[in-house]
Amino acid sequence: MENTAKQVTSGWKRLSSLLVQGGRPEPTPQEGSFVNAPVTRGSTVLFPSLDAMKEQGLRSHEHELIYGAMGSPIQHELEKLIALIEGGTHTQVVSSGLAACTLPLLAFLNAGDHLLLPDSVYGPTRRFAGTMLARMGIETTYYAPLADEEALRGLLRDNTRVIFAESPGSHTFEVQDIPMLARVAHEHGALLMLDNTWGIGIFQPFRHGVDVSIQALTKYPAGHSDVIAGAITVADGALWKDLRDSAIQIGQLAGPDECWLTLRGLRTMAVRLERQSASALLVAQWLRGRPEVAKVLHPAFEECPGHEFWARDFEGASSLFGVELRADLSVAAMRDMIDALALFGIGASWGGYESLVLPTTGGVRRSLPNAMPEGPSFRLHIGLEDPNDLIADLEGGMEVLRASVAG
Repeated sequence: MENTAKQVTSGWKRLSSLLVQGGRPEPTPQEGSFVNAPVTRGSTVLFPSLDAMKEQGLRSHEHELIYGAMGSPIQHELEKLIALIEGGTHTQVVSSGLAACTLPLLAFLNAGDHLLLPDSVYGPTRRFAGTMLARMGIETTYYAPLADEEALRGLLRDNTRVIFAESPGSHTFEVQDIPMLARVAHEHGALLMLDNTWGIGIFQPFRHGVDVSIQALTKYPAGHSDVIAGAITVADGALWKDLRDSAIQIGQLAGPDECWLTLRGLRTMAVRLERQSASALLVAQWLRGRPEVAKVLHPAFEECPGHEFWARDFEGASSLFGVELRADLSVAAMRDMIDALALFGIGASWGGYESLVLPTTGGVRRSLPNAMPEGPSFRLHIGLEDPNDLIADLEGGMEVLRASVAG
């Protein structure tokens, strides 16, 4: 456990400095400035002349103030910081994490194209592929998140333009072999997109061959469960032009207040994640030893699917993981256990300061066989509470579970 804990927390040293120093406006030589950039709200931008307005309008691919719907100064500062964290060159901030998943699919797919999605993908992304993309004439094939290179190549078509990844996968936490996926995609002339929300700050997507990295800023960056926002980052100028043009055409942005709150949250994200990651490991280790538990789906554990890729590619772990109960336990008993918890809120999302629990049985949709958990399952997000208090709360829940089964 000592080696695992060291590996889980070792990725935060450089990130801390970056989060404090990045995305802050430079003070002018004559005047000082606040530590935090101010919130600037507005729609119409006034220019001193028609020529100045025309010239500024030609700079839409830069972080320039043109019109409110193209982004505010505080959005531009947030975009610069997210690009630094992800290791990219340009970031587009959008209205939600789901918008961050859907905008690049719209930007880089055309009617008649083919998309590969992992079977473990975030449910709303799956829904978007099966509805809007299907209506646009874009066909989607689902692949096993741990498919090997031969299996993946067997699914490619002449018109496959995008391979989408999510690592770890939603609810079932499979860690994907991103370098292999990138190699297959690029040899085929396709793009690799990654939903990197779980791995912010601990997985560098562009070092491993990703073309488009997606973040739900709602989660750890904002950190306080009061913001909805997303981000898309690239490291290639041509991709940035297409992405930025699509964002402008669709009207995607985030409001200045959301951007300001996210920037403020990012300043403390490293220390929050270090604490939450360590607490999550303690809670997961405790659950691992419980007789009611069949499997703990924490990427730092060898039994988690794709653990070897986490150990190879990640610099740490987040505080979200899954739990699968024994197959002989009922869903009703699990629900009684969840309802009995006092410190764990019942709710969707994660990445805030508070601990959450969410049943995943009944909420997991898969297209491929043998991809569903055998026993009742739930997801835990570990917040900033004392881990011993969280363990005591879970122990009380397990007592209710046993009583429900016995009754």
